[in-house]
Amino acid sequence: MTGPPAKSFYADYLGLSTEEFHLGWVARYSSPHTGAVVQLVTRDAAAPEDPVVSVLVDDVETAYADAVRRGYEIVHPLGTEDWGVHRFFVRAPDGTVVNVVGHPGG
Repeated sequence: MTGPPAKSFYADYLGLSTEEFHLGWVARYSSPHTGAVVQLVTRDAAAPEDPVVSVLVDDVETAYADAVRRGYEIVHPLGTEDWGVHRFFVRAPDGTVVNVVGHPGG
């Protein structure tokens, strides 16, 4: 997923020149000029299903409560992962699994 061809596409073609991290199964690229960010996931090592996209929110607890209130399926429970992010997975009405992520206390 994130080998040289993918890195070339996201960094050279789209201008996301900063590789913030790369764990093999997940990588994040950003642009210092525009602030654009993309996080690529091929599989999630810590969850029962793989998300298609990650969405960074300011308040994960509020996003979680709102998803539950709306009756959306929670695929992976709200929690803080070993690498420090606070997140949960929710299934969108079209079936897409979304990783909703933030920073603890944020």
